[in-house]
Amino acid sequence: MQVWLFTVLVGLGAFVAGFLGALTGLGGGVVIVPMLVVLFGVDLPYAIGASLVSVIATSSGAASAYVKEGYSNLRLAMVLEIATTTGALVGAALVAMAFIPIPVLSVIFGVVLIVSAVLSSRPHRGPRTDEHPDRLATWLRLHSSFPSPDGPVPYHVRHVPLGFGLMFLAGILSGLLGIGSGALKVLAMDFAMRIPFKVSTTTSNLMIGVTAAASASVYLGRGYIDPALALPVVLGVLLGSTMGALVLLRLNSRVLRIVFGLVIVALALQMLYKGIVGIVLLSRGLHS
Repeated sequence: MQVWLFTVLVGLGAFVAGFLGALTGLGGGVVIVPMLVVLFGVDLPYAIGASLVSVIATSSGAASAYVKEGYSNLRLAMVLEIATTTGALVGAALVAMAFIPIPVLSVIFGVVLIVSAVLSSRPHRGPRTDEHPDRLATWLRLHSSFPSPDGPVPYHVRHVPLGFGLMFLAGILSGLLGIGSGALKVLAMDFAMRIPFKVSTTTSNLMIGVTAAASASVYLGRGYIDPALALPVVLGVLLGSTMGALVLLRLNSRVLRIVFGLVIVALALQMLYKGIVGIVLLSRGLHS
């Protein structure tokens, strides 16, 4: 394949990934990494490095629009980013030091993709009004409101320690797999902390860039970020995520989640197949 054609195709794929990532809050990395590995034959560490840079672009493109509209909870994001960045450094270090073989990493990625697909298709629980405000959230002043056609809608943040722990796990997965771990972030805020879905989605988009930046520094130091690969990925994701943020409130989110989930499952099966085959070949090499 010629270089210019490779660049154009990668850019188009990144555009679709960024668009879907902004609409679902999962981040474009869940599509970009398997796309580069399965369709373009890019080595997994380099695909992860390019994805991390693109995740930063996704966050920059979508989060600016969400903050302007008043959906993102900035104070909550700043608190939870302590956990996500710490976890991201741990996950990136595991890959950089080659503690986990590449085939095993592919299998982990496939499992995470399937979990992301399931989470993206589930209906959210939404906030509850019959619970007392969380004391820690009140002390940290994390309660806020989001805009609606009828005016600002207030909400309370629940179970801060549980959400903090889930965010640390999300950070590890981000550094390990080169994704924003938006699925786990949305799960933590939507199901555990009982934040409205639009707030959890937009706050997730704000946080994934900071998480990715922490782990990207480790990959950059190991030489896994190739500018020639990262450039079309970043440009495509930035344009796609910006457009996705603009049309988020105008689309049927339920249908979108189902379609996105089907795409993710197909990519997950490919990653699982490559990983399992790699593990079998690796085990045969060790026994020969």
